Amino acid sequence: MRQVNLYEAKTHLSALVEEAAGGGEIIIAKNGRPCARLVALDLPADLPHREFGHWGQKYGWKAPEVFPETTAEEIALWEAGPVFPPDDEA
Repeated sequence: MRQVNLYEAKTHLSALVEEAAGGGEIIIAKNGRPCARLVALDLPADLPHREFGHWGQKYGWKAPEVFPETTAEEIALWEAGPVFPPDDEA
């Protein structure tokens, strides 16, 4: 069990979370008084795994394998800026 001040906890939060996830216990103190405890979660071993594209598979949508090339005309339109004039010129 290790105690750190709130400022140190804010500065090194990622490292403290890794330490807690590895089985450590960190007490966070404010002005030297303990106020919180950082420990690892007890997660079930059969936690469902999230898969990319799950909704598309579920509802029959599939992303295209090949995207069309951007034409020179589309690039010119993109680089030209807004299509509508600014409000003060309208």
